[in-house]
Order: sequence, then structure tokens, then C-alpha cells
Amino acid sequence: MNNLFAVISYLQEQEGIHLKVDARKVVKGVMRTIVAFANTAGGVLLLGVEDATRNVRGVAKPLAVEERLANLISDSILPRLIPDIDILPWRHNYVLAVQVYPSPGRPHYLKSAGVEGAVYVRVGSTNRRADRELIDELRRFARGDAFDEQAMPECDSEALDFRAASESFSPVRKLKRTDLETLRLMVRHQGRKVPTVGGMLLFGKERERYFPDVWIQAGRFSGIDKTHITDTLDIRSLPVRAVEEIVAFVQKHALHGMEIGAVHRTERWNLPPVAVREAVINAVVHTDYAQHGAPIRVSIFDDRLEVENPGLLPFGLTVYDLRHGVSKLRNRVIGRVFHELGLIEQWGSGIQRMMAACREAGLAPPILEEIGTHFRVTIHTTSIGAPGVDKTNQAILDALEAGNGLSTQEIATVIGLTTRATRSRLLKLVENGLVREIGTSPQDPKRRYFRAG
Repeated sequence: MNNLFAVISYLQEQEGIHLKVDARKVVKGVMRTIVAFANTAGGVLLLGVEDATRNVRGVAKPLAVEERLANLISDSILPRLIPDIDILPWRHNYVLAVQVYPSPGRPHYLKSAGVEGAVYVRVGSTNRRADRELIDELRRFARGDAFDEQAMPECDSEALDFRAASESFSPVRKLKRTDLETLRLMVRHQGRKVPTVGGMLLFGKERERYFPDVWIQAGRFSGIDKTHITDTLDIRSLPVRAVEEIVAFVQKHALHGMEIGAVHRTERWNLPPVAVREAVINAVVHTDYAQHGAPIRVSIFDDRLEVENPGLLPFGLTVYDLRHGVSKLRNRVIGRVFHELGLIEQWGSGIQRMMAACREAGLAPPILEEIGTHFRVTIHTTSIGAPGVDKTNQAILDALEAGNGLSTQEIATVIGLTTRATRSRLLKLVENGLVREIGTSPQDPKRRYFRAG
């Protein structure tokens, strides 16, 4: 950390920076920030830099301030924290940099107020006091536990709908009753089989009795705010089915974009189906189901789609990490089942696929943000450029120009790729609205592809 402005620039990009001019005037705020960093994803607090202007004011007597700050941290925070404190020279001034790492000793709190009143977490660029549910989540995280793996001893082995689970797995494999334990939908507790939280959420016969907020609220709004609502849908199906229902609702209300070229007009959805699907799956898999009071919400506006779920990012994870392919699974049971069903292809790849789908459709990258105690994905529908079409995809579009339709094998021969690689490209072109397909099923040997428009 020997280049101050490089430090500031790097940390701003990662959203892990907090600036203070004078530690003497903001002792409590500094302690709260350090606690919040330790409880979430870590970060660096710079003393001697103005927050709004980034002007370097410096710290007088930096060695004395360093020692006093180290003592304050030691005396004020429990469990004890020992962050790295460095003195950074800048021209004729000095700045103190306090680097706090994500702590395995969560939850940390201010000693003066006790664990129930002074546990703080970092939400965006602010410190937020944690409520009871969030404190419990911090404790589970420190133990390495997942909420959806917890046993529900108040239920018995008949609490899960095995028929519904079998129907969900039928496209993949035949589900056996012993698989319920392998998938941790059910566990043994004090000599008997009981469902886990994840099992109840996924396939519970009375899941809303135990988790009344486990549903999805969808709405289509006229305009760019929630003043006028034109359609609503409350989805209370089991999560596997709910994903399909909410994607269908979004597609029902998705607007069409029209591209006019020299010869042809090309219609396309203004919301890429892949991006919508990934946003919804991400919400279902990563919701903090221990929270109460709000379902998953999907809001469609004239200019954007918002998918919001209860729960902050898993501790230790930042939006910067998500954008760069780093992921942590909050709900292991739900994630495991979704992975087996093919709804999740690879851990941590959903956000990347969402971003790629938006980029290929000529849209801005999705906005990922923590709001209150919720996480929101926003996909704007305003085009910032033509959908991405590389040379190979353009060759496919050119081959379909005649309008007679081609099979996957015929297209593969034209572009010189395997049928599998060709099918993958065709799928993306269909999702972007550039190609349409006609057939009785994905396995139909007579399935043919046509250029949209």
C-alpha cells in the first residue's frame, strides 16, 4: 500500500473503502466501520482523506495516532481484532490505512453496547446494525453451517412430497427414497428421519406453514415506477416449477425490439431469456430464507426488470467478486438440487451468463446491488448497441437468409463445426431473438431453424 491513490482507486472498484479525515472526531464511527468490515467482506479504512472530495488532509503525529488507534480497537471490539495498520506517506502528509480482513470470529461487536446492540455489517458504502436474523446468519457462517441444512425436528418423514420431488427429477433420473438423505432433503435426528429446511422449502407439503414468505410476487408496471400496475401474479408453486412460471410471466410482458436493416427487419425480445432465467434462479438459490416479512419480488417496468430477494450477499463476498465470477452458495441443499436438475450448470457461473446474455443482446451489464437487507439485480432494456454477432454467427444468419429453414446438421456443414457446437450457437441466437426454431421438441430430428424477422 505504498501508492495512496492506487490504493483508493483499487478499493473504490471493490467497494471496500471508507475514508475519514480525523479519527479523534469520529472514534465511534471508525470502530463501527472496522466491526462492519470484519463481519462482512473486509476492507480498508483510510484516516486523513476526505470522503467526498478524496483530498488528502493527512494525520498529525501519525505514530501516536497509530498506537492510540491500535489500543482503541483492542479495547473496544469483541471478539478481539488485530487489523493491519500502515502509515502511508503522501507529499508532506501521512495517511493511516487500517486493513481489516473478513474474520472467522464473526460476529464482532462494540464492547460498550454488547452483542445484541452493536453488531454492524457493511451494506454498500454504509454500516448497518444487524438484527437478530442477521446475527444468527453470522454465527452460522462462522460455524460453516447452512440454514437450509438444518433439521426440522418438529416434522416427520412424511412432511416431504415424494411424488412432487420425483416429478421434478423425472427428466434427469428416477428418484429413490434413499436419495432424500443423499441430497440432504432429509436427515436423521435423534433416531428418526426429519426434513431439512431445504427439503421443506423445495418439496414440503406444508412449507408455507413454516415459511410463509416462500413465494414469488411478480408485477408489471406501466412506466418507470410503481405508480400504475397493469398485471400481477403470486407464484406459490414449488421452487423448481416457480422458476418456469416467473420466466413465462416476464416473457409475456417483455417488449419486442425491432431492428431495421437494408433488406430485413429483425425482431428480438428486449429482455434476454437467459439473463431473466439466471436472475430468477439466482434469487431462489441465494435468498436468505431465515428472514421474515418479504417474498422474492420480480418487477417489470417499461425500461427495466428488477429481481429482488431477501438477504445480503454471503459474508466475505462483494459485488466486485460477483462480476468477476466469484460465488459462495448460501443454500447448499437448494443449490445441490438445482445443480442436479440442470438449473445451475456450474457454481458461480450464473452471473457471468447473465452478463454475457446482456452483452450479446446489446444491453448494458446488469446492475447488482445490496439494498437494505435485500439483493437486487436490475436489467435495463435500453439498447446500447447492436446484439453481438461474431463471424460464425453471422455465417449462420447468412445461411438462413433464403428462408427455407435448415436443420442443425445442415448448418453445421455450412459453418464447419460439430452439431453440438452448432446447436449451442443456435440456442443463443434463438434466445437473442435473431433465429426462430420450428419443431415438436428439442429432440425432433426434423427441427428446422429460420432467420427471425
